[in-house]
Amino acid sequence: MTQPFRLEFQVRDYELDIQGIVNNGVYFNYLEHARHEYLLAKGVDFAALAQDGIHLVVIRSELDYKAPLKSGDRFVVEVTTERLGKVRFGFRQRVIRLADDKVMLDGLVTGTALNERGRPYISPAIESLFEA
Repeated sequence: MTQPFRLEFQVRDYELDIQGIVNNGVYFNYLEHARHEYLLAKGVDFAALAQDGIHLVVIRSELDYKAPLKSGDRFVVEVTTERLGKVRFGFRQRVIRLADDKVMLDGLVTGTALNERGRPYISPAIESLFEA
């Protein structure tokens, strides 16, 4: 198995809710940014695909919150991909606090690509993510 892509973050105060922990919705932003950076690192330009009429879309998100992040916590988001079907792919993602390597979140974000007619389409760029 290949090493996961890792992107480092730090919790900012405005991401906290009234309880002093990262709001659950903020994790979606962390995960999305990490996916986009992962794609760029693999040579897949999300914006260029959209300009070419290929739209990568999320069709399902499954997030298991294990423990809360707090202000100033440094953490990484790990990303790996897997094929989930003919036109579906998954991003396995984990949020790991760096201070103690504790897994704070486990997630599976399922996506597909749509062509200019809105039909599922796996472009060669996306297909390349699953090559050995």
